[in-house]
Amino acid sequence: MRIALCQLPVSPDPSVNLARVHTALDEAASGGASLAVFPEATMVRFGSDLRAAAEPLDGPFCSELAAACASAGVAAVVGVFEPAPDGRVYNTAVAFSAAGSQVAAYRKLHLFDALGQRESELVAPGSDVVVAALGGVPVGLQVCYDIRFPELTRALALRGASLVTVSAAWQAGLFKEEHWVTLLRARAIENTVWVAAAGQVPDPDSKPTRAPTGVGRSMLIDPLGVVRADLGPAAGVLVAEADMSFVDSVRATLPSLANRREDVFGQI
Repeated sequence: MRIALCQLPVSPDPSVNLARVHTALDEAASGGASLAVFPEATMVRFGSDLRAAAEPLDGPFCSELAAACASAGVAAVVGVFEPAPDGRVYNTAVAFSAAGSQVAAYRKLHLFDALGQRESELVAPGSDVVVAALGGVPVGLQVCYDIRFPELTRALALRGASLVTVSAAWQAGLFKEEHWVTLLRARAIENTVWVAAAGQVPDPDSKPTRAPTGVGRSMLIDPLGVVRADLGPAAGVLVAEADMSFVDSVRATLPSLANRREDVFGQI
């Protein structure tokens, strides 16, 4: 499977972001990608009026995303916001097939109430672990802060995921970038899965904000924790090969999932 890491700047204007998604999907298709992974909050950047921007998953923004995937012939995972019943919004990673059908939607489980931030004031948590078939591969979906909770990646692996996507707007801060790289590699090693993580970078055409705009460092990491691709801090699209058969070969020689002690620790 060829995977496109789409490291985009995200504007407060959803129409600008849709145009950037179209361009990135065209680049992904030119590179032979079958799956493109986009950042958290690709719809509209944090610091915007998320309630005003949020749409149902059958609304105009996701409908345009579906059409863009169909036009490019590339499946995608994209970060959006949808209204929640309690007046907040869901921070959602929505997955589309290469034919443009909406395959799955994952609502962020773990909200970033940490380091002076209170995501839960505006965002409602999801309640489901989601694995979807994309490009013929079982893919587990995560969003940003989720990566700090190893039980989620383990649950995805036990549900059959060979690849885990992480859509993020990882905030800058002391040791934060080191945490990002370390956590992504750890989740890949622990679960012998591929990890494809796509982050935002700041938008040079928008006013600075105190809200998270991302540090970049979109990565493709193999089941042994080797970083196969790293986009660094600049905007761009990078297409890299992820051999899904490598998951089986690693698990044959390093069967850490099979060697779990469910009799002691129980099932996830």
